Amino acid sequence: MSIDSHSPEQSQLGRTSAYVDRYDAGLLYPISRATQRESMGIAESSLPFFGADLWTAYEVSWLNPRGKPQVAIARFTVPCETTNIIESKSFKLYLNSFNGSTFESADAVRDRLSSDLSEAHWRGGSRTGGIGVNLVAPESFAREEIQELAGLDLDRLDIECTRYRPAPELLSADALQVPVSETLTSRLLKSNCLVTGQPDWGSVQVRYTGPPIEQAGLLAYIVSFRDHNEFHEPCVERMFNDIWRRCRPTKLSVYARYTRRGGLDISPFRTSWPQALPASVRTARQ
Repeated sequence: MSIDSHSPEQSQLGRTSAYVDRYDAGLLYPISRATQRESMGIAESSLPFFGADLWTAYEVSWLNPRGKPQVAIARFTVPCETTNIIESKSFKLYLNSFNGSTFESADAVRDRLSSDLSEAHWRGGSRTGGIGVNLVAPESFAREEIQELAGLDLDRLDIECTRYRPAPELLSADALQVPVSETLTSRLLKSNCLVTGQPDWGSVQVRYTGPPIEQAGLLAYIVSFRDHNEFHEPCVERMFNDIWRRCRPTKLSVYARYTRRGGLDISPFRTSWPQALPASVRTARQ
C-alpha cells in the first residue's frame, strides 16, 4: 500500500485488532502530515515553526536471550519536519509485537525501534532523517518526575464558554501596548480523535513575546477545541497558526501534553525560533 492511500479512516482505529506478540514492523501505519497542514494554509515547503512530537511509551517489553521478560519506558522524539505521523494505535500494536520477541540487549531494541520508526516517519518524502529513541531502564524509574507546565494559569479566569469548535476569532492582542514576554497555561484542552471521536485530554502552554494577548479570549479559544476532531499534532499546529496570525507575536511556542491512551502519550511542541526541546516530564494526569 502506498503512503498516499494511508488515510486515517483505513487505520486500525475503532476496529478489533489481533494481538501480535512477535516483532512486526509492518504494523506501523504512517499518515501524511501534508493533508492537515494544507487545510490550515501551512505549506510543507516553508513551515512557520520548528519543533517535535515527544512520545512516551509506558508499556515496552521484550525477551532476553534466556527468555526472561525485560521492561522499559521509551521516549521518542519525532521532528515536525517528518513526512508522516504514525497513527497511535498502530504504534501500540507495533510495540506489542516486541513482547514475545528475543533481543540481545536493550541497545538492540533501541536500534530496532530507531530504524523502523525513522523509515516509517520519513517514508514517501524527499528527505530522510532519524527519530530519537531513549529507553529508561527499571533502575531509573524512581527518578521519573511529575511536574505541571510552568506559567500563569489561565484557568483562574471566570469566563463564559459557548464555542466548542476552533474559533480563532476569539483571539486578540493589543498592539498599542508595550510588548511583553509571558508564559500562559491551561489544563482545559480537550479535543477528540479524528476517527473514533473518543476524547483526548491535555494541558497546553503558550509562550510568546509581543503585544499582550487578551487572556480570557485565549482561554476561550483553547476551550473551543472541545468538540473538535483532529489528531494531537495538527491540533497544536492549528493553535500555533491561529495565534501567530491573529495576535502577531514576534516569538511564539505552543506545547501540549496530552494524557496517555493505550500506554502512549503524545506531547507536540511547536516554536517560531530555534530552541531546546522541553524536558519530557509528565504532568499529574499523564
